This record gives sequence, structure tokens and C-alpha cells, in this order.
Amino acid sequence: MNPGTPAPVAVRRPLLEDFSLEMTAKDGPRLEEARALVPAGTRVNVTFLGNEDLELRLAAARTAGRLGYVPVPHVSARRLASREALEKLLAGLRADGTGGSLLVVGGDPATPHGPYPDALAVVRTGLLAEYGVRHVEIAGYPEGHPAIGDRALFSALADKRAALAEQGLTTGVTTQFGFDADLVLDWIERIRDRGLHVPVRVGVPGPAGARRLVAYAARFGVGTSASIARKYGFSLTHLMGTAGPDRFLHTLAEGYDPGRHGEVKVHFYTFGGLRATSEWIAAF
Repeated sequence: MNPGTPAPVAVRRPLLEDFSLEMTAKDGPRLEEARALVPAGTRVNVTFLGNEDLELRLAAARTAGRLGYVPVPHVSARRLASREALEKLLAGLRADGTGGSLLVVGGDPATPHGPYPDALAVVRTGLLAEYGVRHVEIAGYPEGHPAIGDRALFSALADKRAALAEQGLTTGVTTQFGFDADLVLDWIERIRDRGLHVPVRVGVPGPAGARRLVAYAARFGVGTSASIARKYGFSLTHLMGTAGPDRFLHTLAEGYDPGRHGEVKVHFYTFGGLRATSEWIAAF
């Protein structure tokens, strides 16, 4: 579909209403550039990367709030060196008024840098509510996790939701980006069958070069190069073009049934191209 062609109502509503975006701590200037394209009130997730420090993360969350967005800073459990480091982050967010909503994930390091081996360990500290957090997003993996089996993943979702509810915090699930919309919808049904009736934000790769899409998929263990090429319609022998998630979103919209899948929104991973993603969404 030509990005300038209006999307069918089935795609725009309700899936694209209240979409959210991802940014790195270094993306503040790019968020400023995209301001005219991103509606006020949009949730903007601020990642917790190993090459970015506390001050950068706090500044990015402040920028998102100043521009009229809802900052959702990430907390990467395995990257936290100590309880003090967690409290310093939470205190900084509270002081800036940007810590009402967080996304808590386990994180990439194979060995924890401190006392928190996973997101549940952070939740169980009780510090989130103590520092004014009201809502916590947790991670979902519709296409699986390269290091964790499905049974453990489903169990972790249930445990985190229960721990958050005990502390009076609301929750939702933001999924890892994926390329197979049918598989995502099936996964949502499976968590509903297990009693997890919270909002789900489906991770969608923003427009990116085909080579970059394949590289990110390999890095995070999401799909295979062949499956991405098939779903996105490009050739593995010619990776020079740019691919957008048109097909993914249309397939998601066609299969989405509110009665079976509950509340579902879309979360765009920008892969460093925040303005390009914002332009694509506005045109779509």
C-alpha cells in the first residue's frame, strides 16, 4: 500500500489509536523534530541501554514530558548494579515528575550486574510504589525468547502481574517486536486463556532498511531472515530497500477480534529512526 493512501478504518481504529513509540536516551533532539507528527499525550518509552547513563535517561524523560507526551522510562533489572542505583533512578524520575509509568524488563546482560536477575526481582523490592510509580508495563514475547522457554515466560507474566496488583499498581504488556501478526494474535489468545486480561501493546518494527530489520531480528532472536522476507515482501538477495509494517498491520487488523483478544494497541520500535517512524505513521 502506498504510505500516502488512507488506511482502512479497521487498521486505524482501534489499533492505531493511542499508539506508543520507543526512543533512546539520545533521541531527545529527534523527538523535538517529530513534535508536529506525534499527537500530544502519546506514550513515549525511553530505553535503558548500556551505553547511556542516568543523566541521559532522566533528560530524555524530561524532554518527552515537556513536549506533552507521557514518558515511560525503562528499568533494565540486570543492568542495575545495586539497590542504590535503582533508588537513584526512581528518585530522579520522581523529582522530575516523569516516573508515573515505567516498563520493567530483565535486560540483555547474560550475568546480572547487581542483585536483580529479572524484572520480578525489581517489582518485589516494593520500591516502585514507594517512589510514586502507578503503572508498570511488563514484557511479552509472542515469537519466543532465545534464552527462556514459553512455560517460564507465561509463568513470569502471571507472577509479575500478581506482584504488581498486590502493591496496587496497574499493569499492561508491551511485546517484543515481531514480524508474524498471526502468531502475535494467537499468543494474545493464549495469555487471555491463562487469565491475563490486561492491555497489550503489540511491538511493531517501524520503517527501516531491510538489512537493518534482518540484523535486529537476529540480535533479538525474533523470527528468521526467510520469514521476515516472506512477510515483508523483500528479497534476501537484494537488501537495499526500506520496508514498512504495512502488511503486518493489515494482517493484525484483519485477525483482531476485541471479544477474543481484548484491548490491543500498537507500539512502534523506531530502531533509531524516530522521525522516519513518525512520518510513516502520519502518512499511513
